[in-house]
Order: sequence, then C-alpha cells, then structure tokens
Amino acid sequence: LKWQQREIIMFLHFGVNTFTGYERGTGHEDPAIFNPVGLDTNQWVSAAVDAGISLMILTAKHHDGFCLWPSKYTDHSVERSRWKDGKGDVVWEFVDAAKARGVDVGLYLSPWDRHEPRYGHILEYNEYYLAQLQELLTNYGSLREIWFDGFKNSTLNMTYYFTEWFSMVKELQSSINIFSDAGPDVRWVGNEDGTAGTTCWATINRTSLSIGNASIEGYLNVGDPRGTHYLPAECDVTIRDGWFWHKSESPKKLSKLLQIYYNSVGRNCVLLLNVPPNTTGLLPETDVHTLKELRTALDTIFSVNLAEKCSVKASSQRGGEDGGFGPENVLDSDHLWTYWAPVDEDDAQDHWIEMRGADGGLRFNVVRIQEAVGLGQRIKRHEIYVDGKKVAQGTTVGHKRLHRLKGGVVQ
Repeated sequence: LKWQQREIIMFLHFGVNTFTGYERGTGHEDPAIFNPVGLDTNQWVSAAVDAGISLMILTAKHHDGFCLWPSKYTDHSVERSRWKDGKGDVVWEFVDAAKARGVDVGLYLSPWDRHEPRYGHILEYNEYYLAQLQELLTNYGSLREIWFDGFKNSTLNMTYYFTEWFSMVKELQSSINIFSDAGPDVRWVGNEDGTAGTTCWATINRTSLSIGNASIEGYLNVGDPRGTHYLPAECDVTIRDGWFWHKSESPKKLSKLLQIYYNSVGRNCVLLLNVPPNTTGLLPETDVHTLKELRTALDTIFSVNLAEKCSVKASSQRGGEDGGFGPENVLDSDHLWTYWAPVDEDDAQDHWIEMRGADGGLRFNVVRIQEAVGLGQRIKRHEIYVDGKKVAQGTTVGHKRLHRLKGGVVQ
C-alpha cells in the first residue's frame, strides 16, 4: 500500500554503457572506461526529492556484467576502473545519499551477465548470482524494492533459479518488494511505454505467469478480475529515448510525461521513470528541469479538490445513516480505509453518488476516483455525468483512476 501511494518512483541506468553509448553492453568493455569524475549522488537524490519522489532504484549491474560495487566474486567492477583509483563504490554512495534525505532505495541486478564465464552453466551461474545478490542485500542496509527481469542469452540453455533467489531475498529482507513479470509483490505492466491498460486490475493469477514470457504481456497489462494474488503493476519508461544517457538525446516534453502519468498512475499503477546520469556522474540539468516541471504541473493540477466543498448524496448506503458507509466518505482524505458502500453491491441496479457545488457550479477538466484499496479492488464499471450528460466512462478504478475530459473545460 505504501508502494502504491508513492505513485512515481525513479530508475537510474548507469554503468559502462554510459561511456560507450550502447544500450546493451557486450560484456567485453574495459572497466577502465568507467570514470565519472564529477559523480555526485547527492545531486541525484536532490533532484528526486524536488520532484516528490520517495524511492530510487539503481542498476547495480546491467547485462554487460560490470558491477557498480566492488564485488568479491568478480573483478569486472569499479575496482578496475579509473574512478577513484578503483577504490570507489557507487552503490554505497547512492544508498548513503538517499538515507541522508529520507529517500528509500532499490537495486537492479541483471540476471543476464554477458561477461561472466559461468553464464550458461546453470548450477554454477545461479550460485554466482545468489552470492552477488547476497552482497547487495546484506552490505547496503534496508532496500525497499529489488528488480528482476527475465532477459537471457537465447542461444544458451540457461535457467534462472528465481524461486531460490526470491526465497533468499525475503529471508534477508522481509519488508522488501520484489518486482518481476510474476511478482511475487509487484508486477511488470507488459511494456516499456509507461502505459497500463484502460482496464487494469491489481489482481492477477500468478500460476499463469512466467518471467520473460512475451506471450503474457497483454495479460500483465490488464490483470485479472478473478486473480488469485494482489500484484499491482509498475509502469517503466525512460525520460529520454534510451535507458542509458546519450549526448544526442533530450528529455521528453512535459505534455508527453503528463500523458504517461495519466496512463500509468491514472490507471491504478506506479510509474517508474528512468532518469540516467551522464558521463560526469550527474543527472543532466535538462532532465532535472523537466522533473521539476512535471512536479509543478501535477501540484498545480491537483492543488484544489473541488469535491471537498460539495454537497453529496447517494442512491443508498449500507447500514443506514449511522452505518459508517455514507457518501461523505468519498470526500475525506483517507483513501485506504473509508468508503461509501450501497445497500447491496451485487444487485443489478446502478448505484450512484451525486456531488453538487455551490451556486455558480464547478469548473474542471480532470476527474479523480479512488477506491479503498486497503480492502482490495472491487469496482468493475463506472460512468461520470455532468449536468445529466455522460462525459466519461471506464472500467476499473483501484488506487487511482484519472479522466481528462474531452473538449477541454466542462462547466
């Protein structure tokens, strides 16, 4: 629930690819090329805090196998770089800077390691991966999210022991959220566009999922109303075209980022926005400025909840006037535990809530609906009317559903 309320979290892709210009390294890069002479993780964290972001996830190791910490299980790491004469530790500096500002951290350790010679030898490689995972989970304090994907070398017969990996993660850090196609805590949304389905259930059937299976992407995007597990979706997208920094690229325009926000957070998901540090070791000023623009825009759009001053009535309410489920609950600030409920949720008739402003009416172009997701997700269909005219309709709601009304401002 705390994870869902974050709404926007940050990804940081950083490593040898930052210096080679590749998106996917080969594993044969010389570690000496890694030399971010102006690295300042405090600047990363400040940018996140100014953007209202409370969780940051760093790529501790990408597919190229280069480790941003001095792992004792490989020499393909910052120990062989020119940065700080091989005595630096990016992961430690990142965690330390975040902790100082009260920002939570997460890490990504790529299952696919294109440098490691044990890759392709199933047992030996899985033991190697577990050892590195243990380093990260025991040496860097409390982590709030650990990020897994299913990328692998398609020409090798390689199996990842996800069950064993997840078991060790939970043994070492019981309060962590594990992300993957199949959870077990939060799931991928099925694309890298930052877009959830217009129907998006947090519930899904985990027995239907497998990590790295492209055929399930549509199922991940929509979820399952009969799902056996509560596995809300995370929408990953990058602020630029590439996941790693490239000199020729620029951040997306504010209008595009707002669209992504409405299509992710506004559809019951968390937005994971990648902002890659450059070769100096800083987040580019253009990207930092864009993050601030996004936060300012969101704060402005949602600064006033016009519904708070409305009168409200409903078609019915469970338990009568003193039952605690009256329509006034939709106006309070507790989005997790208070809610309106009609007399019978399962009958065929439509249930409605009417909000009425003071004389002169209301002027708005965004409608926000939220469920008490602390008790699960129930709403299957909803419609919105203004002065008797239907202006929006949809299916699921969940933690948050946002509608931008067509045709601009509606009075």
